[in-house]
Amino acid sequence: MKYQRTGLGIALAIGATLFYGQVPVLARLGFLNGIPAIESILLRTYVIATVFAFVSLLRRESFWIPPEARGSFFWQCIATLAVSACYLMSVQYIPVGLAVIIFFAFPVIVLLLAPVIEGHAPSLIRIAVALFAFSGIAIAIGLDLTSLSPLGLMLAAASALGCALQFFSGRNLSAHVTPAAFSSLVHVAILPIILGLALWIGDGSISVLSGKDVSGLALIALVGVSLTYVGGYFLHMSSVQAARASVVVPFFNLEPVISTLMAGLVLHETLAVNQMIGGAIVLAALILCGIIERNTEPA
Repeated sequence: MKYQRTGLGIALAIGATLFYGQVPVLARLGFLNGIPAIESILLRTYVIATVFAFVSLLRRESFWIPPEARGSFFWQCIATLAVSACYLMSVQYIPVGLAVIIFFAFPVIVLLLAPVIEGHAPSLIRIAVALFAFSGIAIAIGLDLTSLSPLGLMLAAASALGCALQFFSGRNLSAHVTPAAFSSLVHVAILPIILGLALWIGDGSISVLSGKDVSGLALIALVGVSLTYVGGYFLHMSSVQAARASVVVPFFNLEPVISTLMAGLVLHETLAVNQMIGGAIVLAALILCGIIERNTEPA
């Protein structure tokens, strides 16, 4: 029975990556067909807030955030806003493959900062893995920055930092509020900000609601961003219920591979040689992260 549950957890984790890996590709597809990425983010935020609230109500979970958890809630909102807005907006300015490489520095950032947060210096192996990963990102970006958007690079980097912050603030917050309940509240809190950004970028209007001609492909991409993310999140949470986090986490390293392959198939994007080498280095660093975390996890 134990092995069956482990196998189920691994299968669910792989399923989650198949969903998650489509999100940036669909956001880019929507943008190329007339829908700004911020509008995909707006719909996704609304759908996630609604679905999580519905789940919490069905489970009769409390939405109350005690005073001692409000600091963590604030930082979780900041982190989620950075991930939600910056990651998908970055694909408007740089190729999906490069955005994915930069974003997936977040496990390395977590690996490097976790000991510092816990009150002791990171080990040499953690520092070495971090330097290895960041060297891969540097190779992927390359020396010729004139061909890349600085804004796109900064957005992707901000999303990686935000995702790392999500792990630390989410861990503290989940000790006081269930993940579904606080996830709903977080997305409700950032929804007005994302709506404001969408109106600002759209000069006071939302493309889908303004009566402008929007292709069917753009609408499919718009809805797909939300559905794939919700599907990925559901399978993600189910995977860690079926098996230990240390067992399933390494399989999430497939996500950047899937996003890059999807970008090639759907968007016909191709990575430059330096991006392929840099991406391979980052992927190797992610695998090392999973091994280190698995070996250091308490029994």
